Amino acid sequence: MKIEALVVEEKNAPFVREELELEQPGPGEVLVRVVASGVCHTDAITQAGDMPLPLPGVLGHEGSGVVEAVGEGVGSVAVGDHVIMGWPYCGQCRNCRRGEHRYCDLLGPAVASGQRFIGPQAGTSAYSRADGSTLSGHFFGQSSFATYALANANALVTVDPGVPLELVGVLACGITTGAGAILNTARPAAGESVVIYGAGAVGLAAIMAARNTPATTIIAIDLHDSRLDLAARYGATHIINSGRENALERILEICGGRADFAVDCTGVVAVIEEAAEAVGMLGTLILIGGAPAEARFSLDHQRTLWGKHVVGTLGGSGTSQDLIPALISLYQQGRFPFDELVRYYDFDQVDQAFADSKSGETIKPVLRIG
Repeated sequence: MKIEALVVEEKNAPFVREELELEQPGPGEVLVRVVASGVCHTDAITQAGDMPLPLPGVLGHEGSGVVEAVGEGVGSVAVGDHVIMGWPYCGQCRNCRRGEHRYCDLLGPAVASGQRFIGPQAGTSAYSRADGSTLSGHFFGQSSFATYALANANALVTVDPGVPLELVGVLACGITTGAGAILNTARPAAGESVVIYGAGAVGLAAIMAARNTPATTIIAIDLHDSRLDLAARYGATHIINSGRENALERILEICGGRADFAVDCTGVVAVIEEAAEAVGMLGTLILIGGAPAEARFSLDHQRTLWGKHVVGTLGGSGTSQDLIPALISLYQQGRFPFDELVRYYDFDQVDQAFADSKSGETIKPVLRIG
């Protein structure tokens, strides 16, 4: 079938709208008519060549839409269902069996090979041009910068038709990443302290989630007062503009010592190293932000030796099927107002969406597609 998609031809090339051919769903696959797709920093770094997706290719990985067709053996969703396309996973490896789909042994090929990664059609791409040449798709198992996407049935999360479908695609990655870092990875206990570096979409989602925990000190750090104002609105008990204040000194003052948790949403090496100093013995540094490829950071050996934990988290950990419905329920209860972060753009405004995200004018851009 013919679809419209945003294609990146080569490293640092622009997104260009193009008509492509997309195969019908094979065994275990589902064809989704894309209604909307969030615009994420991961799409930008892939366009820039910091993710190994072979180009040309179709990006987008925060898609929501309506099931149009199902492949052989699919019984979990039906035509007409409203769905969010979550992260792909094999379901068979040790981590998948543990319920940690984000750490599937096949995660690399699942998200960035540009091809199907499991099933009888593994190693093939369903995307082609009029001349018959194939190009990369299946980005994070969906390539949602297109009018239609193919996804594995096990990655889909069914959404009640009463929930705004164009809104919830952002729960496939960025928003859920921040929230899950708190709810699944940190799990702060009563009275504990959480420091969140970076108050963009991911950091603000982490703050919203922290507000739903027993943590009593939630510190937001950013360079922009407008984002810090939002952080205070969504649950931060303290805010620090690190361009005007020494953030580490302020953390020590607020907490009466070092913090229990520090969450880095920036990917900036100097910030990561400071965040490591912000937590003390038995404290935990949680890494989220996407640093450039091959980035390295340093830790003080002795202070780390004294029970300090350093852990990365992908996509909020856990499973889409558990975390996404929980966040939707919190949203419906008025306890997770992520909708206030979203600004909508038309499909052809993708460049503006990325520019506004980079400048900070928009916290979470979403492309209306279908």
